[in-house]
Amino acid sequence: MTSNAGSRDRILGSLRSKDGEGIARMEERFDASIDDLWSALTQPRRLAAWYGEVKGDLHVGGEFHVRHAGGKRAGRVDACEPLQHLRVTLRDPEAKPGQPEQVVTEAWLSADDGQTVLVVETSGLPLPLLAAYGVGVQIHVENLADHISGREAGKEEERWEKLFPTYEALAAEVS
Repeated sequence: MTSNAGSRDRILGSLRSKDGEGIARMEERFDASIDDLWSALTQPRRLAAWYGEVKGDLHVGGEFHVRHAGGKRAGRVDACEPLQHLRVTLRDPEAKPGQPEQVVTEAWLSADDGQTVLVVETSGLPLPLLAAYGVGVQIHVENLADHISGREAGKEEERWEKLFPTYEALAAEVS
């Protein structure tokens, strides 16, 4: 369960750019142990419950495949420091014009006063689509929070409609 259980009005993210590419950053607190949250981020069975089906080698340098609502992706584990840091590169073999062929997602976990703080950053995002990717990353973090707390996942289309105007305003400030 997250510290904001039941509150779906918060914006978890910030948007910025570096070297002409967009970055979406989320931060959330979970009323869960760091072990439990790490497991939800790294074990295929748990990933399937909130993110999508993952198959392959989930060790540093390992290749894997993901199937989720956004389509199929191929990935590689770039870094893994158990209970602290995970970095993966996801490639979209069917990227549409204007969409990135690959993005990098990093997650950092830290224990804090009986809770676990999760920071997620996704980089390599096209600036014209930064708002949409920001919404998507927040929805993933919310789905993770629902999974951790045992709640049923929220309705993604409704969340998208509610979050998009705010992320669109945030993206307008990014240069």
